[in-house]
Amino acid sequence: MKVLAPVIASLASVSLCAANAVHLPRDASPETWAVDAIARALPNSPSGGYSPAVVQCPANRPTIRNADSLSPNETAWLPIRRNVTVDPMISWLTRMNITDFDAASYINGIRNNATALPNIAIAASGGGWRALMNGAGFLAAADNRTSNSTNRGQIGGLLQASTYVAGLSGGGWLVGSIYTNNFSSVEDLRDGSKDSNVWKFGNSILEGPNGDGIQLLSTADYWSTLHDEVGSKADAGYNTSITDYWGRALSFQLVNATDGGPAYTFSSIAQQDMFTSGSIPMPFLVSDGRAPYTEIVSLNSTLFEFNPWELGSWDPTTYAFAPLQYVGSNFSAGVVPSDGDCVEGFDQAGFVMGTSSTLFNQVLVVLNSSSVPSIVSNVLETILSDIGFDNNDIAQYQPNPFYHFNNATNRNANSTELTLVDGGEDGQNIPLYPLIQPNRNVDVIFAIDSSADINNWPNGTSLVATYERSLNNTVENGTAFPSIPDQNTFVNLGLNNHPTFFGCNASNMTGPSPLIVYVPNSPYVYPSNVSTYQLTYNDTERNLIIRNGYEVATQANGTIDAQWPTCMACAVLSRSFTKTGTTVPTVCQQCFDRYCWNGTVDSTDPANYLPSFKVGEIKSAASSVRVGTMVSVAAVMVAMLFM
Repeated sequence: MKVLAPVIASLASVSLCAANAVHLPRDASPETWAVDAIARALPNSPSGGYSPAVVQCPANRPTIRNADSLSPNETAWLPIRRNVTVDPMISWLTRMNITDFDAASYINGIRNNATALPNIAIAASGGGWRALMNGAGFLAAADNRTSNSTNRGQIGGLLQASTYVAGLSGGGWLVGSIYTNNFSSVEDLRDGSKDSNVWKFGNSILEGPNGDGIQLLSTADYWSTLHDEVGSKADAGYNTSITDYWGRALSFQLVNATDGGPAYTFSSIAQQDMFTSGSIPMPFLVSDGRAPYTEIVSLNSTLFEFNPWELGSWDPTTYAFAPLQYVGSNFSAGVVPSDGDCVEGFDQAGFVMGTSSTLFNQVLVVLNSSSVPSIVSNVLETILSDIGFDNNDIAQYQPNPFYHFNNATNRNANSTELTLVDGGEDGQNIPLYPLIQPNRNVDVIFAIDSSADINNWPNGTSLVATYERSLNNTVENGTAFPSIPDQNTFVNLGLNNHPTFFGCNASNMTGPSPLIVYVPNSPYVYPSNVSTYQLTYNDTERNLIIRNGYEVATQANGTIDAQWPTCMACAVLSRSFTKTGTTVPTVCQQCFDRYCWNGTVDSTDPANYLPSFKVGEIKSAASSVRVGTMVSVAAVMVAMLFM
């Protein structure tokens, strides 16, 4: 009997909005989820499969650019998106009900002033499936397509008013899954249909999809499929690592296509009509640069962002961007030489999502050393012998697109390979990096923290790491970040147990910084502090963790604080008020007094952190049979797969 097998059929689906009741959500429409009918990121790899392929170079051969500005593509897209956000922003701010403030009149008065118009971003942290589900709860609450999300006490529409959405590791799976499935809503991804394996976590990623999905695969066939697909990339002459297998396996759970869509690329998002028209925010995934056999910390790391157009870094240690569509091409000194090949398809969507979460590569290595059935271990031994153990926790990007570019300052200029790892390995587990770049002029970031810092709850470590990095003039590149207290203060003052605003006083900062709305994972209706290495969740537990994330985002639909939606709106408008010299409404000042960190510090060692439920726990048999949350990876592998 597998751990966490479905045991309560009557709780197969849980409403996102209800604070106390448990009832079925709106009916899902199976027709919407027909595999051939749903639009997604495009299966545009020229090989027709997982392997990249050589293509004819365009007339203007691809080039690497310096990171001294936004890309021409983003620069052209940005005013289109900002214009599209105006009406949803007016609707959202009006519903948030700022007393004695005419939101429609204010926004209409600045709608053509890009500097004054609020520029909103959302960042979903890493933390495995916990982060995917908790982050999904926030995005569901922020999405006006979610059932009842525009009712009183709700915050639906914030997503439609946002310019950027970033994810890292588990949060990157969330963002990547939404975008590779045509910006599907969390409700649709959660509910799916009987013919879809998307977000079906009852079978672990190591076991493969259920037989009632869009294809029939035994566990051995599943691993053989992964081996053959990644083998096609190796056969084409490209280095492979466990990240290739990890990303391919992730795709079976995240991309609604046969075999997880091996031909789908991340850069194809830029070709979707709803993206080019500015109808949806711009997505980012974040990774760290790291050479094999080395360790990284926030003060010496080089951070890389993936967006639909580019891969690159704003850090002085690289300070360059490559066209993502052509990553894998033979770049040298910033150009593809006349005798060099142009390549497409290297940015396979699962590989990019896997790159941002390479910490989990160790799962595959540990499994191979465990007592598993020989039919599976034989396949794994073949995989591991093919790629070797030396670089098992990195993603290999070879040829290095930044080879011999910015030779004086580029750490990777003399390396033929760019090696990337989990974006949270440097401690910055919330993907704030692309959102605090001065060129993007973001005003407010909703930072969803699903980290496992203390008893699998967050304690502000990620914000501390980003703050400390912003003080290091060798890597900060002109970025500013609000002052952040130490982790003990977070716990002692309860800053990790409820939303907190950082950077409220824009005039008391060293440079322009967004206001940070910190939204830490905390228990409202379910113990959502599941282990990062818990690999299986039945539908009931999945739904309850998403539900808990929804309650966190809305403060239990406003029952914890009826003014919370208003306070979120005040946070969105804060920088705009400063830029326009507008008097802050009285209710907003009350919100800032309540939610802004006031500079108080208490660095004494805190007591053991065991937060209580804010609303009341919804019991699930899944939580009662979980054997602790801090389990070893090896135990998870064996218990989840074969017990």
